[in-house]
Amino acid sequence: MVPGNDTQDSEFLLQGLSMKPQLQPLIFGLFLLMYLITGFGNMLIILAVNSHLHTPMYFFLSNLSFVDICFTSTTIPKMLQNIRTQRKVLTYEDCITQMYFFILFAVLDMFLLTMMAYDRFVAICHPLHYTVIMNPQLCGLLLLVSWMISALNSLLQSVMVLRLSFCTDLEIPHFFCEINQLIQLACSDMFLNEIVMYFAAAILGGGSLTGILYSYSKIISSIQRISSAQGKYKTFSTCASHLSVVSLFYCTCLGVYLSSAATHSSHSSAIASVMYTVVTPMMNPFIYSLRNKDIKRALERIIRKAGIKVMLWVV
Repeated sequence: MVPGNDTQDSEFLLQGLSMKPQLQPLIFGLFLLMYLITGFGNMLIILAVNSHLHTPMYFFLSNLSFVDICFTSTTIPKMLQNIRTQRKVLTYEDCITQMYFFILFAVLDMFLLTMMAYDRFVAICHPLHYTVIMNPQLCGLLLLVSWMISALNSLLQSVMVLRLSFCTDLEIPHFFCEINQLIQLACSDMFLNEIVMYFAAAILGGGSLTGILYSYSKIISSIQRISSAQGKYKTFSTCASHLSVVSLFYCTCLGVYLSSAATHSSHSSAIASVMYTVVTPMMNPFIYSLRNKDIKRALERIIRKAGIKVMLWVV
């Protein structure tokens, strides 16, 4: 076969997390439950923010919840469908589309976490100018620029993959079309693709993490200047939820790629990827609702109103 002639007709076989038939019902049930929890939890956060909380921090939080729902929706539904139908084949077009949206929402996640860190930096280090600096226009602009950069990066990565030639019936040792695994299956030269992929990861991922670390270094130095221990605790507690989410997201991402680089096992990498693709978006609502009094109060109001409406409907 001449590489490239059948690229458009190529079909990719997603091996998933396990090839054992007896484990498929367990995997299906577990991932369906996690997907429902992720969607329900993040929807509650969005409702709570839109109903009662209108500060910049919660504006970014509601967008993070929306992106997390989209992030998991790019991979889990297709995975569940494959398990249910026992057909793990993905067409070339579907694979590229899934990869595009996965990269888009992954980068958006990083940008939103960075914007939330900047918000906390301004609130703690420049409290008197907070409302002036973090005005609605700036928040909207930051969000718009983030979407534009994420979309352009995702488009670039997809176009770079489109130039590659693939043979037919290729096996991907993953539960979704992960760009690195996809590139490794190309019949043509992939050097340029790897350069672009790692350069984008270094610039976007490294830049995002650097922005977060810089913001928190300034926050910590500002907290250290507070004389009372109670004041220090109260100030730091406003960052606790965000810091927990950042740690969970970046530690799992780094853990996945460092472990895969050490073991050279694609299957192990697929299992580890569950942490940042599924578990982290599911845990975010719990972290914010359990550690944030404003979110708790807003959720209580929503639940109370919903309970009253149900009682009136029953009566």
